[in-house]
Amino acid sequence: MILKRYIISEILKPAAAILIVLVIIFASYCAVTYLAQAVAGSLPPGTVGLLILLRIGMALEILLPTTFYLSVIIALGRLYKDSEMTALSACGVGIVGVLKPVFMLSLPLAVLAGCASLYIRPEAYEKIYQIQDQAQAQFDISRLEADHFLDVQKGKYVFFAEEVGGKREGARQVFIRIDGGANRQVIQAQEMIQGEAGRDGQRTLYFREGMLYEFPVGDPGGKITRFTQAEYPMPTEDTTRYRRKAASTLQLIGSPRLEDIAELQWRLSTPLSTVLLALLGVPLSKSNPRRGKYAKLGLAILIFAIYYQMFVIAKTWVEKSLVPPLIGIWWVPLLLALLAVFFLWRTGEVFYRK
Repeated sequence: MILKRYIISEILKPAAAILIVLVIIFASYCAVTYLAQAVAGSLPPGTVGLLILLRIGMALEILLPTTFYLSVIIALGRLYKDSEMTALSACGVGIVGVLKPVFMLSLPLAVLAGCASLYIRPEAYEKIYQIQDQAQAQFDISRLEADHFLDVQKGKYVFFAEEVGGKREGARQVFIRIDGGANRQVIQAQEMIQGEAGRDGQRTLYFREGMLYEFPVGDPGGKITRFTQAEYPMPTEDTTRYRRKAASTLQLIGSPRLEDIAELQWRLSTPLSTVLLALLGVPLSKSNPRRGKYAKLGLAILIFAIYYQMFVIAKTWVEKSLVPPLIGIWWVPLLLALLAVFFLWRTGEVFYRK
């Protein structure tokens, strides 16, 4: 019992530091992305902090298994380096005695990772989509910057102005490209003023002294209209469309759509991956005391990177019907389990050789 508590405490010590480092790295990456969008006018600056927190909550399904996996390798690697594992082995406690506390500790962490994947992830995605859709749908002329392009509603509208004032002053020397699917519209005007939003959130743009170009994509022909005054109502974007990543787990259960099946299997595989990675970390941590406790860390990171990429590929194959839903993505954790069995067999302590 004392030995189990000691091993668990040694694993938990680096876990907090690793999790903090991973969260900081991930948050920094998200901050660069969202700050760039805020500077470009695609996002309100006040939503950047909330989006980063939501992304961190969504990433817990990967950060928690990764943290525990690396903690097991680092903690047990230190025991090998200090010859403590040699002493334990001399007392009759080998890898099997270490596997038990690692497995028991991995179970509550698997539950936490499963909750993050099954509940926190879709909730975070839904909130992120709401913020982004609201930012894209509600065009505000104050978000325009002189001599900078502004992308609105995911490329449907592209704005450019040489001079930008306030809402009442408007913008001057304006260029707007409107993507209508098979058709394109381009508006050039001397001045553009934004009207107040209606009850449905629709905003109207008023133009003065300009040209309207209308033409089909890839075909000759088109129409040019000169105007003195014109107005263009910007339709609001549909924010109620179905998105599988933001769908609740209950919605995905029983769905016949391949995309929903792949998404559900992805969420359900998180607890299994947490346990398998923890068990794999035990034989990976075994090293010669002269090599140090980080001897196998590079190999461990490489295995995790390949495992995660295989998961992404397997999910895509299910979505494109290249793999039957019955097989789904489960062959990936099966390969990981076989790899863990292979490394445990190589230790010569778990599966005895004849």
